[in-house]
Formats: sequence, C-alpha cells, structure tokens
Amino acid sequence: MAETLRNTDDGHQSGRQDGGRPDVRQGRAREDEARLWAELVATARRTVADGLVVGTSGNVSARVGDLVLVTPSGVPYDRLTPEDITGVDLTGHQVLGTLTPTSELPMHLAVYRTTDARAVVHTHAVHATAVSTLVPELPPVHYMAAALGGPVRVAPYAAYGTGELAGNMLRALAGRSGCLLQNHGTITYGATLGQAYDRTAQLEWMCRLWLTASSVPGLTPSLLTEAQLAEAGERLKGYGQRR
Repeated sequence: MAETLRNTDDGHQSGRQDGGRPDVRQGRAREDEARLWAELVATARRTVADGLVVGTSGNVSARVGDLVLVTPSGVPYDRLTPEDITGVDLTGHQVLGTLTPTSELPMHLAVYRTTDARAVVHTHAVHATAVSTLVPELPPVHYMAAALGGPVRVAPYAAYGTGELAGNMLRALAGRSGCLLQNHGTITYGATLGQAYDRTAQLEWMCRLWLTASSVPGLTPSLLTEAQLAEAGERLKGYGQRR
C-alpha cells in the first residue's frame, strides 16, 4: 500500500518530521487506520452481499481517536481500494483522502459526538424500511430487541444528509444502540464494526419477523412485556464465551 498522507490545515501533507526522518508514532497510526479501513470496506461489502443495501445506498464508518473513517459518497463498495481511504475529524473537516465523504456524515458524527460508539452502520434494508412506514416503534416481537436497549423507535422523516435528520435520529436513539429512520432505513452503532453490523442484521430480522407474523389473517402476534425484555437484556449481558 502506498503511504497514506494526512491533509493539514495549511494544505501540506504530514507524515514526516525532523528533516525527513519518519515519525514512528505516525507510522503506527497510519497502519492502524489502514487495518480499520480494510475492515470498514469489508463490512460495507457485506451489507450488499446480505441484501441490506442496493447499489451505493447506505454507509459505514468507524472511529479511531478523533478520526472517523467513512465510506465515500456514490462509490460502489467493490471498487474501493486502500488508496481510497476517507477520513474526517469530529467536526466534519476532511483530513484524510480525496473522495467526498458520504452525504449522511451528519448522522454518523452526531452518533460519535453523543455516544461511546466506535462504529456506525446505516442501511436501507427492505423489511426495516417497510416497518418504518407503518408504526412509530417496532413492536417487541422478539427478545433480541433488548440487545438494542429496548423497543426500537422510529425517527420521524427528514431529508437525507440534513441536521434535522441527525437530530431526529438522536432522539430515537436515546437509551438505544439502533433505530429505524422513517421512509428511509436503519442506523445502529457498536463498540466494533462487527457489533454494529450484527445489530443491523438483527434489527432487519426482527422487522421481517414482525411483518411476517402480523400478515397472518385473523391473528395478532404476541408481544413481550417490558419486564420480559428487561430480563432478556440482563441475560444477554452474559451471553457468549468468556475469556
């Protein structure tokens, strides 16, 4: 991979100090960024392979320090290379790469500025988007809602890429790690790209489950109570392998 250089405020590129001698710390930081970028691109491609997005819809980001790596706008994920790395600071100022960041950058940055998120996944998943047009909150049809913090809310519609949409999203995310965006899609976050992606996939599955169950004529899906969800949430904290 060619050396990735940062853009500085004066228009110069950083990466060396002391008369041309390499800065070891910066070199390690660039290696970390390159590894995270590769993981980010793989996650973005997975959203396409799993049918959560079509074409260039949806976007993925990951935070390392005060740098946010993010998928660029309008570029098919299968065309992204290590040289296409794109990064901004927490104010949205581009500090890495030349491709324009996703138009949904305001949503991603709003999540990073208000939560402990290290990764964000936004999709236009079909079943989740369908649910977003029907109800103000996904009915608690399965205990995995507890993995997102409780019943999943729907953020009111606003034009994509706007501060209004970011604000609506934050209110829907209060106490949650994922929400639906009305007539738009989903957004989830996590401590890793893997966790954020898994939450997106679980949300889409729960939406598909509810749509399937609620479509049976003459029957109404049974829903979990608040107490049942709380119990599931406690049990999920100990789920998986412990090292």
